[in-house]
Amino acid sequence: MSDQSYAKEISQWFKKNKRDLPWRKADAWGILVSEFMLQQTPVNRVLPVYNQWMQKWPSAAALAKATPAEVITSWGRLGYPRRALRLHECAKVITSQHGGKIPTTETELRKLPGIGEYTAAAMVAFAFSERSLVLDINIRRLFSRLYDGEQTPKNSATKDEKERYEQLIPKKDPHVWAAATMELGALICTAQSPKCALCPVANKCLWRSLDYPQSEIVKRRQTWHGTDRQCRGMIVQSLRENEILTRAQIQELWDVPSQLEKAILTLLDDGLIEARGRNKFSLPR
Repeated sequence: MSDQSYAKEISQWFKKNKRDLPWRKADAWGILVSEFMLQQTPVNRVLPVYNQWMQKWPSAAALAKATPAEVITSWGRLGYPRRALRLHECAKVITSQHGGKIPTTETELRKLPGIGEYTAAAMVAFAFSERSLVLDINIRRLFSRLYDGEQTPKNSATKDEKERYEQLIPKKDPHVWAAATMELGALICTAQSPKCALCPVANKCLWRSLDYPQSEIVKRRQTWHGTDRQCRGMIVQSLRENEILTRAQIQELWDVPSQLEKAILTLLDDGLIEARGRNKFSLPR
């Protein structure tokens, strides 16, 4: 797969239609913060938290001085608060081992806490304007439809998929290609009800030419009510609002004792809460 004829149309569409997002004007630190926050969380929920966060901690060195409790509290209701602790750890390493400067290569970036294959590639593209293979779910869905004629990509990118999509990256402005394909997938080639009439490459889309065949991959929607995640989130939120809670006070939050005890244990293991004595708990100090 070496056809790069799509790059011009998609890049031109992006220049006219891209969203005005604060991290697109930010330095490398601001982009790194956005990448942590945007994992499994939509843009509209991230924006208010991101803006407050950057005002409070505009650099890695500033965040490194914060306490874990301050970090978890400021993370608010973004969900998956372990991301907040990993970002905090990341800031400490950047400050202590890299002089406050974020590494510029994928290999170096992946050595930092909380940074995996996708985030490292995204940083290389968006923070340093270099070539990298950025494959978030929006890009993978776009490519799956455009090139493979399939409605939905597999759960994780295969080696073959990565090799084929690597060849699509244009030599000129490869970082623009990454941003443009991500934006097109997020705004136009959406999971439900894609806006094909507004797509700049609809006439080249294999999925469209095949009359939109339905995917055999059935993705279950993540439920929230009554889950372990909801239980854990309720405990953390209550400790954001109260410096210390007793076990008895926490037990009033949830009506399934076994699930509650499991939540407390996993939160302790993850470092998201701390025991204060035998039956009291707080956010980590």
